[in-house]
Order: sequence, then structure tokens, then C-alpha cells
Amino acid sequence: MPALTIAETGGCVQLAFGGFARGQGSSLQEAADDLVCSILRFVLAFRASGFSVSIESRPDFETVNLLYQLGEIAAAGGDIRSRVFA
Repeated sequence: MPALTIAETGGCVQLAFGGFARGQGSSLQEAADDLVCSILRFVLAFRASGFSVSIESRPDFETVNLLYQLGEIAAAGGDIRSRVFA
């Protein structure tokens, strides 16, 4: 599971999910909502374009599997929050 990190700077809450999705807001709830939107945009782009890997880098298959699962949940009309914030 990618790391979920939280920071607060100048009254702005920032959440990051594995370095590929970020959310921010004036409260933790706003930051979480923004993070979920960011993850959904990433997952939908991932599903639409596929996934290719260069020979020099090896993907983290657990993260790729998580992205696939999140895409499946979203495609079925489900809410990814319980999986992201588990």
C-alpha cells in the first residue's frame, strides 16, 4: 500500500498518496476529498492509456495492482475511500 502522508502548512492541510496523488484543503476533510479526486483522475488515465514500463525500471506490482483495484471499484460506481484510507 502506498504511503499516505499528511502535512499542515500555513493553515492548509496537504495529503499525499504514494507520491503520485496529492490533495489539499483548509481542513482534513477537504484535503481528503481533493486527494480522492486526484487519485480518481490518475486511475482513470491509467485505465484509459494502459501501462508500459521501460526496461531500466521495474514497476512496483503491488502498487499497479492497487491502481487496478481502485479502477475496478470506480468503474463499478463504487467509492474508493475505504480502500485508500484503510
